[in-house]
Amino acid sequence: MTPGGRPDASGEGAGGRRPAWAGGFRALVGGGIAVAVALVILAPVLDPRDCPNYGGSGNASAFGDERFDVGFLLVLLVWLVAVLVEQALPVAWRGRGAGEVALRAVAAVLLALVVACCLAASLLTVCH
Repeated sequence: MTPGGRPDASGEGAGGRRPAWAGGFRALVGGGIAVAVALVILAPVLDPRDCPNYGGSGNASAFGDERFDVGFLLVLLVWLVAVLVEQALPVAWRGRGAGEVALRAVAAVLLALVVACCLAASLLTVCH
């Protein structure tokens, strides 16, 4: 309580609301779910023995259509950009100090980058 009898406003500048635990991670989680759903729908080859060029030479796609290679890269890129944009929005900073904002931003961007790079490297090189 404040001296005036009003409840203490936790999170200065947040309109008296506590900061959301997911603040700054919504694009990370939502994009991760979207990428997982895209992988389930596209059903890529995960084992090199299942590749159409197994035992031969040349390049093949892990997806049923070679155009999905570029499409999958674009989905990952859009996810990374969405995470970066979310970190730049003031709504992700609501009620947090500068250190916490920076730590959450670095964690979200690095996690999205590592997952995107690992997925791209493993799926797009499995049949090459």
